[in-house]
Amino acid sequence: MWMMRNVLLAAVASAAMMLPVVGQAAEKLVLYTSQPNQDAQTTVDAFKAAYPDVEVEWVRDGTTKLMAKLRAEIAAGDPRPDVLLIADTVTLEGMKGEGLLQAYKSPEASAYEAALYDADGYYYSTKLITTGIVYNTGVEKAPKSWADLADPAMKNQVVMPSPLYSGAALIHLSTLTENKELGWDYYQALAANEARAQGGNGGVFKAVASGEKPYGVVVDFLAIRGKAEGSPVDFVFPTEGVTYVTEPVAIMKDAKNVDAAHKFVDFVLSSKGQELVLDMGYVPARGDMALPEGFPARSDIKLMDFNPAVALEQAEANKKKFADIFGAE
Repeated sequence: MWMMRNVLLAAVASAAMMLPVVGQAAEKLVLYTSQPNQDAQTTVDAFKAAYPDVEVEWVRDGTTKLMAKLRAEIAAGDPRPDVLLIADTVTLEGMKGEGLLQAYKSPEASAYEAALYDADGYYYSTKLITTGIVYNTGVEKAPKSWADLADPAMKNQVVMPSPLYSGAALIHLSTLTENKELGWDYYQALAANEARAQGGNGGVFKAVASGEKPYGVVVDFLAIRGKAEGSPVDFVFPTEGVTYVTEPVAIMKDAKNVDAAHKFVDFVLSSKGQELVLDMGYVPARGDMALPEGFPARSDIKLMDFNPAVALEQAEANKKKFADIFGAE
């Protein structure tokens, strides 16, 4: 009897050790993200509401600074994040090539176009931030295509972000120069047309909204939100298609909380997670979602062909060639 009681007590004690302490999460997740602060907080809060037993620790910064922090941790042998939610697929393609990510085949992938996630499951796009043409509504002629910006009639009237400064602009450059109808000849024509290539998307939008330059190359939400707020601008999805960045999500190879990481990836790719993207005013990457107010029908937005591996391989050469044509900032 005495031995039986001790066995039972030991079993109860063992079971108790396996239970989470009251008030303490059963799981943990470490997230590194380049989302704007409010968007990141919204994402984390919604995930925690869906998975209240997962404690989330998150670090937010720009992709460049965030990657510098992560690289330092990797060099020290102690990478901290389980999951990355950062600006572009090119960065993650590089990490995949270095063996820094682990594959995960999310069941949510079937709702996405194949071009929007890695075929082996190393990263998944979560939104579409497209680049198109913004113009001041005071102009006589509204552009319809990328080619229009190289028209001599628009000489010294076009402004665009520099790929030496902006990651989205570098992806834009890679996409257009790989396009058979445009290529580097298009950038030569823009330079001959005295297009100004400087700074980031914010400066481009301000130049066009103020009337300093009538036409610009800019990310969609800046122009569409600006128009809704009363700026004298309109936005064009060019006939050739738009370039895009996708804020992909990926799991680190050395993730310490893999189950929680799987849950996070599935959540941001799910309809519920993509509703957050929509509420934030961005185009969800998931194909069965609505679009924000002010955007055309999804079928009217043509995505240009883009290869992250090619963009990664040619990034430095593309920046050098661009600087040779337009001059370094």
